[in-house]
This record gives sequence, structure tokens and C-alpha cells, in this order.
Amino acid sequence: IGIDLGTTNSAVGYVDLGAPAGEHGLPPVRFFNIPQLVAPGEVAPRPILPSFLYLPGPYDLPAGATALPWNADQPDVIGEFAREQGVRVPGRLVASAKSWLSHAGVDRTAAILPWGAPDGVAQISPVDASTAYLAHIRAASNAQMAGDRVEEMFERQLVILTVPASFDEVARELTVTAATRAGIPHAVLLEEPLAAFYAWLARHEADWDTLLEDGQIVLVCDIGGGTTDFTIVGVATEGGRLKLNRWAVGDHLLLGGDNMDLALGRQVETRLMGQPGKLEPDRWVQLVYQCRKAKETLLGATGQEAVDITVMGSGGGLIAGTRKTQLTSTDVEELLLDGFFPAVAHDAQPSTERRSGLTELGLPYAQDPAITRHLAAFWRRFGELLSQETGRATPFQDYILFNGGALTPEQLRRRLRTIVGQWFQAEAGPNWQLPELSNPRPELAVAIGAAYYGLVRMGMGVRIGSGSPRAYYIGIQQEAPDEETIAAVCLVPRGVQEGFDVRLNAPIFDALANQPVTFQVYTSTTRTSDQLGDVVSLQPDEVSVLPPIRTVLRFGRKGVATRIPVQLAVRLTETGTLEIYCDSRKSEHRWPLQFDVRSEQEVAEEEAGEEGVSAAQVAAAQAIILATFDGQVTSDNPPEQVRKRLEAALDMSKETWPATVIRQLGDTLLATRDTRAATFHHETFWLNLLGFCLRPGFGDPADELRMKQVWGLYLNGLRFPQKVQSRTEWWIFWRRVGAGLATGKQLQIYEQTLPSLQSGSERKSSKSNRFHLGTAEEVEVWMMLANLERLPGQAKVELGRRLLRRRDGQLASKELWALSR
Repeated sequence: IGIDLGTTNSAVGYVDLGAPAGEHGLPPVRFFNIPQLVAPGEVAPRPILPSFLYLPGPYDLPAGATALPWNADQPDVIGEFAREQGVRVPGRLVASAKSWLSHAGVDRTAAILPWGAPDGVAQISPVDASTAYLAHIRAASNAQMAGDRVEEMFERQLVILTVPASFDEVARELTVTAATRAGIPHAVLLEEPLAAFYAWLARHEADWDTLLEDGQIVLVCDIGGGTTDFTIVGVATEGGRLKLNRWAVGDHLLLGGDNMDLALGRQVETRLMGQPGKLEPDRWVQLVYQCRKAKETLLGATGQEAVDITVMGSGGGLIAGTRKTQLTSTDVEELLLDGFFPAVAHDAQPSTERRSGLTELGLPYAQDPAITRHLAAFWRRFGELLSQETGRATPFQDYILFNGGALTPEQLRRRLRTIVGQWFQAEAGPNWQLPELSNPRPELAVAIGAAYYGLVRMGMGVRIGSGSPRAYYIGIQQEAPDEETIAAVCLVPRGVQEGFDVRLNAPIFDALANQPVTFQVYTSTTRTSDQLGDVVSLQPDEVSVLPPIRTVLRFGRKGVATRIPVQLAVRLTETGTLEIYCDSRKSEHRWPLQFDVRSEQEVAEEEAGEEGVSAAQVAAAQAIILATFDGQVTSDNPPEQVRKRLEAALDMSKETWPATVIRQLGDTLLATRDTRAATFHHETFWLNLLGFCLRPGFGDPADELRMKQVWGLYLNGLRFPQKVQSRTEWWIFWRRVGAGLATGKQLQIYEQTLPSLQSGSERKSSKSNRFHLGTAEEVEVWMMLANLERLPGQAKVELGRRLLRRRDGQLASKELWALSR
């Protein structure tokens, strides 16, 4: 089964291994017409599943409108009707989930879609949306094709799931995660441009080696709804026979048919409203939808010259505010050809000038919409590699294979062929025209090719050699010749095959255990000679930076920070993802290293200001803590002055201390826990500062270890429990860090604290009353309990009822805060 999980549309192809062989001796690839809602309560099969998810409100649709034959209680809408209903209510429509899956600027596992949803709309993550599409395909297939036959269930088949060739490792891992959550645990990843080429091979299996010749180059140009992908496939003679090899892939370009629709929308909006940006979000989405339909009509084979565009008024001006215009085929061709496919020279460079209109709907679209400039830069980048592979001084494309719904119009394909032909007329001849390999179904070719690739994996058909198009490196601490150069070790050489599984015997590393560490991984598509274990110097312009790996290598029972000798291990899995491990050389420990999927903004905020805090400043601040809480009482280090002295040492106010700095200070404070309480003043200031540095008890890789140390404080209690100020700071401390405690520990605090919240008569009769609260500190206890989010629902109900009984519900502001929690 081949699944094209597209940005705008998804499709499914399959091969029935029990079917009679076709004309090439293999069973044919067929399409699965996917059942989906096409109207309220109406299900029909369609060759594509629009990649849209609609989240109905309580009164959007009539009862039963979202029911499916295999799930009468289906709450959401997926597919054609989701797309149509989303035009009416845009704030509830999830779109472009695949683009969000590759967006490093957000936490791709967080509930952020629909982007900018109004209050009251429950959002989901990009991973959840992808899971929903795959789960729909799986359930529809099982209901329609498998029935009660367990062996024919979707999840028991060989499933090939396609991704853009330019997807980074995090996006690939998250795609596999989505498939697993959808009940497809063993899906194999295949790059979409390769799938398109496999679709061509499926039609030309008997004669491909007569159509192509040794040394020739095929450019695959794949422009879908959300992404543009370039891939180079080469033809070479190996062992006396022609072989196909994937030689190069391009960078990730968030640029496709969606951008064309947005650009048309801005043009029409300016015509209707006098300037862009005047339409409200709902009317803007409706306009873009009309522009997409108009584009498909005007560039299609109908010959239609114009399409009416109508934007309804809003509010009381529904009719009076309605605006109308026409979009002509000339309008569309001029905007697309001049804006997205302009005639450029072969040495053109993509513009880096920021264009606000191309960051529509929160996505970081490519700054330069000119696909031809991106193609020129891609070809130049791999010129030297292609010369080595072909022996040609100035290699050029011998064929081009177009794919993706955006390239369905013949006008756009002809434009690209003409421009590329002009680049190489000196080498290929003045009348040379770049030949096109036929692709009659560009919207379905990826699904066809993915299913055919399933046959290839079973030993049938024609395989394209497709080792890793990238080399992978891990950054190391080593002297570099200049600030720009990156010292790194090659983990995965370019060109290795899936299943590559090695442990680096050299170089030998020391790793820091039991403390937060960060590993930085880089990739390069152009460095071809680096070998496994090579220590190399990388230049910023020849590598891409993957999200960092942030972790704690836990070693030993005591959790003491130490150095341990390790060796790195790496595996390129059969499913198409990268796994990296750190293996201890002195024990059996193996630590998996996983990429951080948080947003770049979150990480940037966490690290904000760190460049302004030197290691010497942090060391000075730590020295102040050690001197203040060393168990001695001296006039040189009064606890009342510790905050001001720390602010002076770090040269910034407490509220602006970076997260990593406060965690370092928190570790120093924890190291003084046995000597913290020379006086009750020392203890109160120590608790206040530690709570500030460890709040909210989670979020840093080492917080789990820290919370284990903190729990010992709770078990041992205060050194000065008779002092009201100490008790008050105690509850404030647990309010700040309590959210990081495990459920059992939160429950223990709740059970031991609850008797203290009883009425006076109840307190006298209670033998389990551990704490005797003063009036002022009781409010702090309520706020602390309100932050124990892992308490069972029944416990929260009990707390809420007790709180409402206080003073007949006449609660103070802090008590109201606790009740809302």
C-alpha cells in the first residue's frame, strides 16, 4: 500500500499480490477510492482525500452529520466536506498540517491548530492532524476491503508512506509517530520525488533501459500544494547493466500551490478593497478558496477565459457590502509566470528579502516565491558532483519529470522547460528543448510509485539506488581555526543504505553525566568524501542545522555529575529515520539521543540573555550562594542580601535571569541543603530562592533528578517549623515546584495537608493533623494544593467543596485563584 500524505490532498495506491500479472509480469497498481464525508451525513468514495480536518462546534452541524459507516460516533470531519465546511467557518479548519509538521519554529507536538483559532475551539497538534488522516485511511480500507478477514487488515500489509525528500529528521520521526498512533506501526518512509519516478518506472518497466542511456541525468521537479522538492536521478552502467541512482536532493522549500492561491487572493483583494489586508479572516479564507477554484478552472483544459469572484459583505452590510470582480486566465498566467516562474539566468540566486505576504497563516514560507531561482541555485550546488558522476564538464538535464498538483497546467510545465533549456543551449545546442518524461496523473503518481516501491522491496520491479542523500555530523568541543568553522565528527557518510548500523570505535569521547547536556547535529548534501568517524571542519554554508538533542545521561545511583568515556552509535532504520545512541565504555548503559521538537522560539526564549552571562559571572553567583548558606552566621554574607548580591554578580535583575542560569543556581542551592539553615532567616531565604530557580519543577532535562532531591526536603521537613515566616515560605516553595512531582508524591502532600484545612472542631478530633496552620499561611496552602495538577479528579472536587464552604463562599482573591485552578 502506498500513501501520499499530502499537504493539500492525500491519495492511496495498492497492489493486490494475489491478482493476475499485468503486461510487465507484475500485478498492477490500483487506486483506493477513499470513502469520506462529502456533505452532512453523506459518504462517497473519492480518488483523493483532501487533507483537511474540521472541528465542529456544538451547533455547527445536525446530529449524525459526521457519522461514518465504520464509526457512527466520529466527532470530526475529514476530507472533502471538511474543506467545504471550513470555508464557511475557517476558525475551525485544520489545514496544511504537513507544512506545520516541518515547521521548526513551533512545537510540532503542541495543540496549535487551527492556527489562531478563536476562543472555545479545542486545538490539536500537527502530529494529531496527520494521525487523523492516516487513521481515516486505515479505517476506511479495513471497512471496505478487509471486512472480517484479519489477514487483509490495513495494518498487516506492507505500507509505504511518502515524505518530501527535504524533510529533516524531526519531521520524519514525527511522521512515523503519527503513523504508529494511527495503528500503522511498521510504515516505511519513501521520498516523494523518488515515488514519482517509481510511478514512471511502473509504466516503463519493460523499456526504461532503452529510453535512458549511460551518463544521463533526470531532474524530478515536484511542486505540490505546500512544498517544492528537487531531486536528481542519474543513469550509470554497473556490472554491464544500466542502473538508476538518486544523486542529489534539494533543501526544504515551503513553497507550492498554496502560495499561488494566496498571491492570487492578495491581488483580487487589492482590486476589490483598494489595498491588501482589509478583509476579515473569514472573508479572506473564502476569497482564497474561490481563487484556488478559479485557478484550476482557468488553467485547465476547459478553455474558459474568466471566472466571477464574489466576496460577501459582513454583519449588517451582508448585501450592501458585497463586492464582485472577475479573474481572467491572463491574470492568473501573468501572476504565476512572472511571480513564481520568472525567466532568470542560470546563475540567479534566491532573494533573502523578507516578504510579509509569504508568512501567511503562521507558516514560514520561502522568502523568494520564484521557483526558477531556487532551481538555478539547486543545480549550481551540485554541478561538481554531477561532473564527477557523469564525466561531463557542464552537466545538464537530459530529461525532466514533473510531479505535483501545482504542475498539472501544461502552461507552467512548458515555462519551466523553456527557461531551463535557455540555460544550457551552449552545451546542448541552440534548438535544444528539454524533454519531459510523461506523468499523466501528477496528483496520484506519488501513491502509485509508493505502492510499486513495495514490490521493489519484495524483490520485484526496478530499484533506484537511494542511499542517504545527506551526511550527518555531531558537533564536538575542539579548537577551530575561526569562529565560523564548526568542529564535528562524521556519523553517517553520504550514500549509506538503510539498515546502516555502526558503533564508532574512534574517536573516543568523554560525556558529561547526570547534568543537562546538548548535542548539535548537522547535515550536508554536498560533502561526499567524509567517512565514518572523520573529524572534520564544517563551514556554515555547506551544512544544515538540525534541532538540538537535549538530555541528561543518567549514570549511577547517586546522580553525581561526572565524566564517563563513551562511544557513539548510529542507525539508519529500515523505516527511514535516524537513531543516535551514546554507549558507555565502562558499563552496559546505552542512552538514546532524541531531537528536541520544541519550537525555535521556545528554545530562543530559554536561552535569551545567555550570551550576556559569562561563565565567570555564573561562577561568581554560585560562590555567593555557597558562602551564604555554608552553615555559618557571619556579617559578611547575610541571607537578606543574597538576591541583591546575585543580581549584581550577574548584572541583571532576578526576573531576567535565563532559564539555564537559574537551573545552575538551583543546583548550587541544592548542594547546600544540609547547611542551609544556620538561622531561620537563612532557611526562609534559601527556600524562596530555590523555589524561584526550580519553578515550575519541570521543563529542563535534569528536572526529574532535581525533583528527587527536592522530595527529600519534604520528608525531612523544616528546620524551624515553629516560625510562621519559615512555614509560609515552605508552602510558597511547594507551590512553585509541586507541578514537577509525580502523582503519588502530590497525593501524599494532599493527604497529609488536608486535615489542616478542617474546621476547628475537626482539627481537634483529627490524629493525622501534621501541620497547624496560621490564618495567613492557610491561603498559601490552598494555592500550593491548587498547583498539584496530577491529583485525581475526586481530590480536586473535595478541595473545591471545602474552599466554597469557607466563609460561605465569600472568598478572597487568592482563594478565588485557587478555586479556578
